[in-house]
Amino acid sequence: MNAPVRVIVRDHTIPYRPRRQFLPFHERRHRWAILVCHRRAGKTVATLNDQIRRAIDEAKPDGRYAFIAPLRNQVKDIAWEYLKRFAAPALADTPNESELRVTLKSGARIRLYGADNPDALRGGYLDGVVLDEYGDMRPSLWSDVVRPMLADRNGWATFIGTPKGKNGFWEVWAGDGKKRKGAVRDPAWFHLMLKASQSGILPPSELQDARDEMGDDRYEQEFECSFEAAIQGAFYAEQLRLMTEQGRIGRVLIDPAVPVYTAWDLGVSDSTAIWFIQAVARERRLVDYYETSGVGLDHYARILDEKRREHRIIYGQHFFPPDIQVRELSTGMSRVDTLRGLGIEPSIMPPHAVLDGINAVRRMLARTWIDEERCARGLEALRQYRRNWIEKLKDWSQDPLHDWSSHGADALRTFAAGFDDPVGVTETHDRHRRGRQQPRSAWTA
Repeated sequence: MNAPVRVIVRDHTIPYRPRRQFLPFHERRHRWAILVCHRRAGKTVATLNDQIRRAIDEAKPDGRYAFIAPLRNQVKDIAWEYLKRFAAPALADTPNESELRVTLKSGARIRLYGADNPDALRGGYLDGVVLDEYGDMRPSLWSDVVRPMLADRNGWATFIGTPKGKNGFWEVWAGDGKKRKGAVRDPAWFHLMLKASQSGILPPSELQDARDEMGDDRYEQEFECSFEAAIQGAFYAEQLRLMTEQGRIGRVLIDPAVPVYTAWDLGVSDSTAIWFIQAVARERRLVDYYETSGVGLDHYARILDEKRREHRIIYGQHFFPPDIQVRELSTGMSRVDTLRGLGIEPSIMPPHAVLDGINAVRRMLARTWIDEERCARGLEALRQYRRNWIEKLKDWSQDPLHDWSSHGADALRTFAAGFDDPVGVTETHDRHRRGRQQPRSAWTA
């Protein structure tokens, strides 16, 4: 960081000197902004100071501002000391250490939050928010919690982060191919990408040393802001690479003569994910994918019916993990009962070890085709599904990291371990296989 100077904001002097790379961001007039920045570019310092300045200049009555990172401990580590230091000249009283909150002389409050506790945010309003490493947060945090809090006060938002594949952060940047067209194509958004090779912030010798230590893929992701770089620790990286090389990811026909199986991962506060799968002999076709959150099981029953009518689907079995059998104390009913009431008969898979299920998916992917458009989010979940990094050991855990990608990956694991893996095959499943027709082309003309 450059040596601090006196920056005057409504008679307050803030010890912050913006790096020239962030001046366009500070001078923007857009309500929405996204910064895709390499490591050590200074995005946290820049966005915190932007927030402090706006909290003072906007002078809204009882202003409320938030800085959100994926975990509460994480946001405390990366932002709390910075916030106290830069906001000090404008503070009305002592910072609240337990709530990670400062109150400014203008009456505005700035508070740090972890996305792991979204309920701490609900029920209030916001005049401005920064979402740091949004790709590591559940996507519904923005749509279901934060965005509504900005509505009545015409609040603003800034998304910041470093790429980790084509996750939710990528969708904000480039669009999701459906409703969201992406910041780079939307004039309502300010967007900035800072690559280390172009920003001039870090010396070339340091960048070369980092590349030598990290390897090309991780360096391209962390320092050159590549959304395409291979995900470190990804479980299915090799299988998906082969599928791409062999042309098995593309446009796939939904054959109305072949039953469509569904495989589910049911969330409560998290997302629910559903794969739509056709099996022809040993070939597997992932023909569709659906995921959302915050709705009841009746919503998913409607989705299945809509897809049935749209694609003339004949459904086979609906595969669920064993935890749907748990009964609620208040009603005495399980989700099995609810699903049956909606006309969905669950096939409940036996429990299996997670790593066994992951290996079953790997074996299945060797003979699988995926529709790239209809399964876009599910495909990205498979790309992102990865091991936990253990910082103390400087090594990858065998256990998966639980994030947004887990839902799609777990749903497919339910199918592979229960239906497709030889250990889990039942007589019923064998009968389905024997009764199927001969393979026909998976590709559209």
